[in-house]
Amino acid sequence: MVAVLLASGLLTLRAGTPPTAPLFVAHGLTAGLLLAALGLKLARSVPGAIRARRWGRLALAACVTGLAAAALGGGFAWIAGGRILSIGPWTVLTLHVWAALALVPLLAVHLIPRRWRLLRPNTGQPRGSRTTDMASARIRVTRRLLLVWGGLGLVGTGIWAVAQLANALSGGHRRFTGSRALPVGGVPPVTTFYGESAPDVDTAAWQLTVRGRVAHELRLSTSDLAAMPFSTATATLDCTSGWAISTDWRGVAISRLLDLADADPVAKVVIVRSTTGWATSLGLAEARQAMLATHVAGQPLPIGNGAPLRLVAPERRGLDWVKWVDTLEVA
Repeated sequence: MVAVLLASGLLTLRAGTPPTAPLFVAHGLTAGLLLAALGLKLARSVPGAIRARRWGRLALAACVTGLAAAALGGGFAWIAGGRILSIGPWTVLTLHVWAALALVPLLAVHLIPRRWRLLRPNTGQPRGSRTTDMASARIRVTRRLLLVWGGLGLVGTGIWAVAQLANALSGGHRRFTGSRALPVGGVPPVTTFYGESAPDVDTAAWQLTVRGRVAHELRLSTSDLAAMPFSTATATLDCTSGWAISTDWRGVAISRLLDLADADPVAKVVIVRSTTGWATSLGLAEARQAMLATHVAGQPLPIGNGAPLRLVAPERRGLDWVKWVDTLEVA
């Protein structure tokens, strides 16, 4: 279940279109299932471990359980809270992600000492039992597992449904991604995925480079870009920290830059790079629908929001809206 949650959670970081909504639902339902299973496992394992005085195992299990509870509690609190919940500069959804990532290596350590047998349920039959007895035992185990998983599935679905109901009763509204909407038309909050500060950008010396599979490599200053015809778009920036804002963006269409550079028409992708090293890849057709913004909400783009250039990619999550763009590489 942790593996499923990790995989689906990582996929949601880049899932920005409505057809990906089932991925978010599956993530939530699996979280409910894990929460129910966690309660069952604690009830069955902890008393015996205490009686056996396995204090080292219990200490490690307490850490695993604490991180799992933090990740699951943060996720369900975000759903049920009806508003953006924050602890200091971090949203609860961000803390949910970091707790989940911290859980994975600790869980692997927890599983190392002879625990991989959980993947092969023991029938409890002695080795000398007859084949028919073994078959009957396996049938009983299979039935028992089906009943347990069915019960956990019902409880997990109920937990997820209650959280959704709590959100609705509190008047909360979330996008299919789980993000909560900020007032339309504003300037986005200043956030970065790793919490790092904005780089020191010298806009007077800054240049945008367009290179790779192009006939003419470009190096454009801020004044060069300002002299170009601009494009406008209303697009929703859906940040992985749990908020989304629909606002107006103005800047230079990437299609114009590709045409100026005479990009190879059979190229596959355009890699958009930041001065910080952060990057994302867009298919050539998708890149031609994107822009490099110089303004947001009718005002110059703030440094914290990616000035002098920020990628606006309407079909992507905020993780891919690269800030402080200095390179377009056609490949």
